[in-house]
Amino acid sequence: MAKPLIIVESPTKIKTLKKYVGSEFQVAASAGHIRDLPVKNLGIDVEDNFAAEYVNIKDKSNVISNLKKIAKACDDIYLAPDPDREGEAIAFHIMDILKKKDRRFHRVLIHELTKKGIEDALNNPLEPDVNKYNAQQARRKLDRLVGYQISPLLWQKIQRGLSAGRVQSVAVKIICDREREIRRFVPEEYWTITADLMGENPPEFNAALIKIGRKKAKITNQTQAQKIVADLEAASFLVDEIKNKTVKRNPLPPFITSKLQQDAINRLKFSAKKTMVVAQQLYEGIDIGTGGPEGLITYMRSDSTRIAPEAAQEAQTLITQTYGKEYAMARPRYFKNKNKSQDAHEAIRPTSVFNTPQKIKPHLTRDQYNLYDLIWKRFVASQMAQAVIDQKAILIRANDYLFSVSGSTVKFSGFMALYDTQETSQGNDIQALPDVKENDRLIREKIISKQHFTKPPPRFSEASLVKELEKNGIGRPSTYASIISVIQDKGYVELVKRYFIPSELGFIVNDLLVASFPDLLDVSFTAQMETNLDDVETGAQDEVDLLRRFYDDFSQTLENARQNMVSVKGVGISTDLVCPSCGKPLNIKIGKNGHFLACTAYPDCSFTSNYTRDEKGHICIVEKQVDDTPVKDCPVCGKPMVQKDGRFGLFLACTGYPECKHTESVMSENSHRDIGVNCMEPGCSGRIVEKKSKRGKIFYGCSRYPDCKFACWDRPVDKSCPQCNSSLLVEKNTKRDGRFFKCPAPGCGYKEKT
Repeated sequence: MAKPLIIVESPTKIKTLKKYVGSEFQVAASAGHIRDLPVKNLGIDVEDNFAAEYVNIKDKSNVISNLKKIAKACDDIYLAPDPDREGEAIAFHIMDILKKKDRRFHRVLIHELTKKGIEDALNNPLEPDVNKYNAQQARRKLDRLVGYQISPLLWQKIQRGLSAGRVQSVAVKIICDREREIRRFVPEEYWTITADLMGENPPEFNAALIKIGRKKAKITNQTQAQKIVADLEAASFLVDEIKNKTVKRNPLPPFITSKLQQDAINRLKFSAKKTMVVAQQLYEGIDIGTGGPEGLITYMRSDSTRIAPEAAQEAQTLITQTYGKEYAMARPRYFKNKNKSQDAHEAIRPTSVFNTPQKIKPHLTRDQYNLYDLIWKRFVASQMAQAVIDQKAILIRANDYLFSVSGSTVKFSGFMALYDTQETSQGNDIQALPDVKENDRLIREKIISKQHFTKPPPRFSEASLVKELEKNGIGRPSTYASIISVIQDKGYVELVKRYFIPSELGFIVNDLLVASFPDLLDVSFTAQMETNLDDVETGAQDEVDLLRRFYDDFSQTLENARQNMVSVKGVGISTDLVCPSCGKPLNIKIGKNGHFLACTAYPDCSFTSNYTRDEKGHICIVEKQVDDTPVKDCPVCGKPMVQKDGRFGLFLACTGYPECKHTESVMSENSHRDIGVNCMEPGCSGRIVEKKSKRGKIFYGCSRYPDCKFACWDRPVDKSCPQCNSSLLVEKNTKRDGRFFKCPAPGCGYKEKT
């Protein structure tokens, strides 16, 4: 009889598993999903209770053959794909392919690839979880019903290659809504007044005006500010009240997936996708000199802050040994989950806190070390004592004006000795305060008035978009990385200087979808659907009932959209602009070269134009820049080349078109912003200008392109390198080193702190 077979999801886990199970088991991998819905058709029979037509994935034929070969004589098969909904679906599909009379299947959930984690899973096998499988099926079918039926509609109405998704389209809507909010924003003027004051003893400190009489200070113009300053110049400043208090601050819980992504984006400058890739490597196992690969963290897709008691106790032991008894807890600290249904896995933590980041650093890549260090510190800090902080606030009276200043000192660092939260980091900037008493007279050094303007809400970064999706219950944290990748790959949004900006295509697709599918694009509707899927997993709701309720409404909305959605290829989207040639309305249309404005009187009027949106979001005609003066001879056919304006801006075109289709880009000082730096290439008289790639990323290149092809991502500065005499340096800004200048010349490596 053949040895029992363990089937995991990832081939990289095989070596780690074999290290612990030895020769008692065979181990194989499915390399992810082996079955899926067909690519070329819907694959769901709506009339037959939404039955799915699963087919073997084409590229997995060799994997399936190998699994059948290895399992041929096996009576017991242990299904060990990842312990989540996707893993459950993989387990069911493996069972379907390998089913055989008298063959027994056991579901094992390996939450950590350590000896203990693997032994616990194998010694406590489960029945495959049909509810969890149904929840995954419901999500997969919902996404297929939406994507495969709305996407062709977008191809018909806008352009081919577009896609819509139940979650991705809501993410685009959130970004578009924020951009419109920013563009509608009208700044309001306000002023702040502060006073530099001194007591009998140093230090000097700065206090802010908070009240005028009994009302909160609200200063809206310079005249008002000047009057207050004049009053204060003649006033005496007296200490009115001193407030002292001691506060205790608790550490944050260990990471869940969304919080890990946010912290890795903010602290390490990782993308959400990169975070999950590196976390997968840490989970699946790395050789740290113990005789083979070892899983370093627990499963990285988790919505739970639950931790195992033995892990918490292990952390207490390490804290006592490393920091002292005062930093440890009398009893481990546990955290309550906000969502009780999401408790399948522990929080993301190190499998052993004794694998300290410094100890295993030589065995990790830089990215692996940085992410592991973040996870390790967050978990260990969660089991450390509270920080104790003394806070002091001084209220200062100057006639009818009340000023305030506050400061704090750390009395006992507690968990902050290891893991400082962002909120605490900001507190480090609070100024030191002098020792003063009530009714003390203060010396006024200076009164400072400053003009400010209210700012619009910020654009979403990857971290804040993940936070927004999580806050609204949209999607699952494990899907955020793929959502963000898809909306960028489709060209709906662009990541510019680490912030998302909707493209014109993104606005067009979003507006049409919102008009035709208001419920589907509604944030609360999408969040409720996630709750419904959780209910399917717990058995509280039936998969087919959920799908039927959704599809009854969706199918009617879809049919209405087929009849009534505006065709940007045909009629186009109406605007407030009129044609400068005939006075008829202009509409936005999309052709093979992208979106443009076209006269609704076509074919009687053939006016077309590129357009842009101004800072308020209003559509504006872009004046065409066409110069029929020959610029140069075509290098292909020798005929004159002239300047034209196209989808991607100015370009040179051969007058021999259509026989000769040669074109060249035009990148001049007039079409890009000059940053005031000469090109560094020897013999080049061009200037460095700021440009934008097709994906919206800012880069810097020579104004004489294509004659000079100098380009770089970092902003050049007009400063020569003292080490290699390069004519310029570039500006960089990293979390570790801050802002500095660096020589871009290959092999130089010169750095200069700014």
